[in-house]
Amino acid sequence: MNLKKLRGKIDTIDAKLVALLNERAKISKSIGQEKLKNNKSIYSPDREKMVLQKIQALNKGPMSAEALEEIYREVMSCSLSLEKPLNIATLGTIGSFSYIAAKKKFGSQVNYISCKNIPEVFEKVELGECDYGFVPIENSVEGAVTDTFDLLADSELKVCSQSMMAISHNLLARIKNKDKINYVYSNPQVFGQCRNWLNKNLRNAEQVWVPSTTIAAEKATKEKNAAAIASLQVAEIYRLHVLERNIQDIAHNTTRFWVIAKEDASPTGHDRTSILFSIKDKVGALHAMLTPFYKYRINLTKIESRPSKKKAWDYYFFVDFEGHRLDKHVKKALDQLEHMCKYLKILGSYPA
Repeated sequence: MNLKKLRGKIDTIDAKLVALLNERAKISKSIGQEKLKNNKSIYSPDREKMVLQKIQALNKGPMSAEALEEIYREVMSCSLSLEKPLNIATLGTIGSFSYIAAKKKFGSQVNYISCKNIPEVFEKVELGECDYGFVPIENSVEGAVTDTFDLLADSELKVCSQSMMAISHNLLARIKNKDKINYVYSNPQVFGQCRNWLNKNLRNAEQVWVPSTTIAAEKATKEKNAAAIASLQVAEIYRLHVLERNIQDIAHNTTRFWVIAKEDASPTGHDRTSILFSIKDKVGALHAMLTPFYKYRINLTKIESRPSKKKAWDYYFFVDFEGHRLDKHVKKALDQLEHMCKYLKILGSYPA
């Protein structure tokens, strides 16, 4: 078959695709109306997971699973916007790692509201100015993002979804010679992820903490001998030179993000739940708190302690485990735990 005929076949398929996508969009609008009528959340993490799993199962190639998922995320982003215009609060502006990860999660058809810090993300959602918030919770190198943990302890918001993104850090500046850099701007988590590289290559440069990488870039644009550690997208936006690429100390540097909302997600059969609890100050108390999980064969995936800030040496314990809060064995474990600890809070259940 010659090139002209092959392109003709593509044109025919494209016409069918456009018609089918618009038919899908019309149904999405009707679904949105039903959700609003019944006071249900527009974004459904459980449904999102189900759709992506079905698409992967249907895919016989040659298109890769990753490419098809990217396409469908945009299709679903369009569906969300047709159901109801959504506002997503993110840390930093266009080009920040949180913004990039949020866009990868929700696509380009929703509205992203930039926040200067993590408390502002929580505030936007709590006040109803945004439908969802997108916040970092932990990094594979530096561990917990403490601001997020501390805010979750006091907030009524729930975790409804999670997302992972590989993080690549880059040294950006107005000048091209890194030896002339006197100040480096970025946030504390980023400095921690690039600690060894900075000690080796910019030992004499002062490290200045700012809330986000985009604020770091703004600082670097205004100061001749200053640099920022940020994404490559930030370099393009702020017209900064890329002095060094991939300066993170560990190649497989990944950050985990949480989507926060006023409700968590429905069960999918493959879920994770996050909780926090405080314990009585006595020997073996923490061991006792973990007993219900062992009894009901629940796999713990994370445990982290944070000062409660209410009393010296009083701690909250944040725990992630496999299962949904509505699963029978999970409910039994949580009921037993609640009677044993001083305080228990379910932060949310969401697709694993």
